[in-house]
Amino acid sequence: MFKELLIWVRERFAAFFAFFRAKLRVLWHWFTGWISSVSGGTWRRVLIAIPLVFFFYILIGMMFVNRIDDNLSPAVAPPPGGSNAVSLMAYLVNRETVEHNWTPNDPVFLPGWWVDNTPAFQKGMFGAFSRFSLELRDQLGRSRGSSAVDADLEKAAGNLAIEPERWVIESWLPTKASDHFYRDAAKDFITYNNRVSSGDAVFERRADNLRMTLERIASDLGASSAKIEKYIGDNAGGFVPDFGVDNVFYEVKGQVYAYTLLLKSLRVDFASVVEDRELAKVYDELLRSLEAAAVLNPTVVTNGAVDGIVANHLSIQGFYLLRARTQLKEVTNILLN
Repeated sequence: MFKELLIWVRERFAAFFAFFRAKLRVLWHWFTGWISSVSGGTWRRVLIAIPLVFFFYILIGMMFVNRIDDNLSPAVAPPPGGSNAVSLMAYLVNRETVEHNWTPNDPVFLPGWWVDNTPAFQKGMFGAFSRFSLELRDQLGRSRGSSAVDADLEKAAGNLAIEPERWVIESWLPTKASDHFYRDAAKDFITYNNRVSSGDAVFERRADNLRMTLERIASDLGASSAKIEKYIGDNAGGFVPDFGVDNVFYEVKGQVYAYTLLLKSLRVDFASVVEDRELAKVYDELLRSLEAAAVLNPTVVTNGAVDGIVANHLSIQGFYLLRARTQLKEVTNILLN
């Protein structure tokens, strides 16, 4: 019985492929006949038109894709009792992957591949989000170090750790693009924050949690300062135009922008700590330094000699960054006492 069934299946497959080959042969004959009927002049016009259409498609598309959204007052409303910082991060992740176009993973035939400032800015932002999501998972979202890790925060941190360049095709195989992982992370943050609001999850507003979070942010900004310093030392003041300086500038700008908004939100979340430790003045000075770095937006990013005529925008950015890092240290020292 099984043998007869197998023979029948083989016959059906053979009949299907024979039918498919016959239809494909008819289609091929029609196509080759149509090709031969088109004049050489038409083909020449088509060959000229295709690259021109692609050029204008990319050129016009770049104008729409190249967007640096550094609005410092996004309208974010957390659920009652929830975290402002968590709501903010969920909002910004959705803004960059849903409302705006996620450009770091755009392939060559999309306009996003041909711009570099927007991908750098978005990667800088999401690097900060990934770092902060670890603090949420390990510190702010746990009652104490020995308590269990929150499942939603664990998933969110894992999703934000995905490399930003992953497209729907990876090594010739279909896969899940990085922006889909990020949107899942935003959903996880919203779910967690709703659970905080309903009392089913914790967001610990303790002074030691705030201190450790600020120390991690200060370390991350310190790494960016070192990156700026090295880039200036290796490349500043050259005769050849520097086409890489804007990538460094906008990646750091994205990181600083994200941390500026997160620290503003944390000031609201930890309002009682800020008031009890009398942190308002130094904390606000910290925010002003970060805001100054976050809104830097030169028409052309240049990497002139530090003491030269042409501006060195990285050194200006680095100044505000170091100032903010020093003020972060002042805040953490106050929290330590």
